[in-house]
Amino acid sequence: MAGSADSTDSTDSTDPPESTGSNDPSSVGVSARGARRGLLRRWGEACARRFAVVLIAWVVAVGGLVVLHSAYGGEYSDDFNLPGSQSQDGLDVLQRHDPAAGGYSSQVVVHDGQGSLDRLGPQMASAVSELGKLPHVLAAQNPLETPPPPSGAPDVGPLSTDGRTAYITVRFDVRPNSLGSGYLDGVDVAVRPLRDAGAQVDYGGPLGELARPAPSDGTSELIGFGVAVVVLLVGFGSVLAALVPLVSALVSVVAGLSCLGLLAAALTFATVSPTLATMIGIGVGIDYALFLLTRHRQDLMDGADPVAAAGHAVATSGRAVLVSGATVIVALAGLWVSGVAFIGLLGVAAAVTVLTAVLGALTLVPALLGLIGRRVDRLRVRTPVAETAGGQGAEGDGGLWYRYARRVARRPWWFLAGGVVTLAVLTVPLFSIQLGHIDDGADPTSFTDRRAYDRMTDAFGPGSNGPLTIVVDQSGVPTGDRASVQGDVNRALTDVPGAAYVTPLTPTSDGDVLVGTAYSDSRPQSADTTDLVNRLRDDVLPQAVSGTQAQTYVTGTTAAQVDFLDVVSARLPLIIAVVVSLAFLIILVVFRGLLVALKAAALNVVSIAAAYGVVVAVFQWGWGGPALGVSGTVPIESYVPMMMFAILFGLSMDYEIFLLTRVHEAWLRTGDARAGVAHALAITARVITCAALIMVSVFAAFVISDNVIVKMLGLGLAVSVLIDATVVRLLLVPAVLSLLGGSAWWVPRWLDRVLPHVDTEGEGERAPARAGDADA
Repeated sequence: MAGSADSTDSTDSTDPPESTGSNDPSSVGVSARGARRGLLRRWGEACARRFAVVLIAWVVAVGGLVVLHSAYGGEYSDDFNLPGSQSQDGLDVLQRHDPAAGGYSSQVVVHDGQGSLDRLGPQMASAVSELGKLPHVLAAQNPLETPPPPSGAPDVGPLSTDGRTAYITVRFDVRPNSLGSGYLDGVDVAVRPLRDAGAQVDYGGPLGELARPAPSDGTSELIGFGVAVVVLLVGFGSVLAALVPLVSALVSVVAGLSCLGLLAAALTFATVSPTLATMIGIGVGIDYALFLLTRHRQDLMDGADPVAAAGHAVATSGRAVLVSGATVIVALAGLWVSGVAFIGLLGVAAAVTVLTAVLGALTLVPALLGLIGRRVDRLRVRTPVAETAGGQGAEGDGGLWYRYARRVARRPWWFLAGGVVTLAVLTVPLFSIQLGHIDDGADPTSFTDRRAYDRMTDAFGPGSNGPLTIVVDQSGVPTGDRASVQGDVNRALTDVPGAAYVTPLTPTSDGDVLVGTAYSDSRPQSADTTDLVNRLRDDVLPQAVSGTQAQTYVTGTTAAQVDFLDVVSARLPLIIAVVVSLAFLIILVVFRGLLVALKAAALNVVSIAAAYGVVVAVFQWGWGGPALGVSGTVPIESYVPMMMFAILFGLSMDYEIFLLTRVHEAWLRTGDARAGVAHALAITARVITCAALIMVSVFAAFVISDNVIVKMLGLGLAVSVLIDATVVRLLLVPAVLSLLGGSAWWVPRWLDRVLPHVDTEGEGERAPARAGDADA
């Protein structure tokens, strides 16, 4: 390794060690034979030789996990809380002093197209009564028995002025969307009299989210797999070679999702978790299998025994898979820095299928290769190719990719400028990003929460979909001063900018707390509503009780989402710093090059920033959002950038490690930095291109989901992988490495001694596998 020479030499060096750089094939072969039968090689050979045992073990394991998941698996829900936040503190105060007015509210929206709802008085009373008897329900409000708003006040419900639309406010002691879809059976029974009488009944808010159809990713998965088949057939020419990565990825994902379902019985995972895990699992599962397959097939073409070739692939490319998988998991673990379990568990969900993908690559893939043997290229659709096809003689005239890399080396500044300009243009929309929470108005009209949202908007204004509960705790205020506090607060809440209406605050039964409701003049996801929440919290309410012992809070679902946004926005820079630092250290440890590690971290950051820009342009600016089935423009869901960063930074390391391993290998062997870049690109370009196309297709297929957040993640991940595999890997990386030359691999001697040594691709096992090696 660079920098491993005697410490009496120069304090640092960029020269490859003479022993490693020797071009004597015999010396390489002897070194290789001394360590050839390492643990990973023996493991790969054992899986290939005893393929029947390994395959049966996988079938039994996956079948058992599926059965256990079916019997004991948990459900997913978007249930989260933020202890210490103002919304949670206000809710706690309200629950202590007036439990019936506290809790978590949701609306049951009733519309009568035949006339006034007054005609359905008995049915409404029956529905409200039955709703109140359901488990976890604190109270249910009859809209027909609620006094109308004061004269001149806006119509904010619960009964519209024309009498055709009303909403029943149901308060729960837990978040309704955490109760499980089976809870809706009781709700349906309770409102049946209204439906039988001809009224249209829909569920809004958290109850409506619970009623959303279970996500079905089958079509997206079929599209992703279909494109993967085409890419693998065109890229590698063999039917069996195309099936190995697909089978491995599919089996690994099924195992991972079953494990995730079992974990969901003990932990609360978001509803998007299985979809996210599926996307990541399929993508990395195919990639990891592909890396091993290409190495294996090259050894077969060179005359190796299938078992020995499988062992060699696991010993070399399998090491890169281990490092890549560990990097992805480390990046996902960085999400716990957010301090929010909801986000950290999203990282856990994705990490589960990454882990099963690694296990599948290191066990199932060599077993399948052992089963197929030399028949891997028997069913051909074109001339089979492997690692060095197109890069044969890479130190000579080489193929297309080798000649391209040499052209980059001759004009690195031009290619660097082209890549930087491309990324800069794509990044421009990022500077106008609006983080927020996507409300029910963005859902398909077939969803009950979307229908309830539209009814509420038409009858009571958009702010009715996200009411804000104002809580003033005056328990510390002397009894004689409380009337003054109530009057001051009510006056302060008159004509608040951004508020359509604020109900007069009234005391709870014990007189210790004042409660009222504020309605924004904008929809819940609007930045104006977020501004209203912050204005009430930071200015209006504190000033109204200034000089007293009263404490003020703004709570409710929308206020909790603003708290969540604030926490995520504050922690995002920290998560970026942690993930980038960890990735930098991994690259530094693996490749012993300070500048190459800095380069990897910096280029990954700018490529992800460009992907952010595309997501903002499509969803927030509306450039193509309607074509993807998004109703209007929406903010960027607050945790999406955080998830994208952790996932993409980890995934980009796959290609980074795969490419840099070959560049480093050539540099150690020849000492020619530019030729090493050309050699590595000639070998890896086909594999990286095919792997990237597959991953892009897998991610992009999820934009057909009904869930806007899934669409956002799918598009963002697809665009980022595309940018990473084209602009970054084909323009920026070869240009930067060509400019850095040998200095890319420089590391101070003292740092080299401190850093642990990681053999990424089995330097002692790089000698090609030969026939009979497995039996040596």
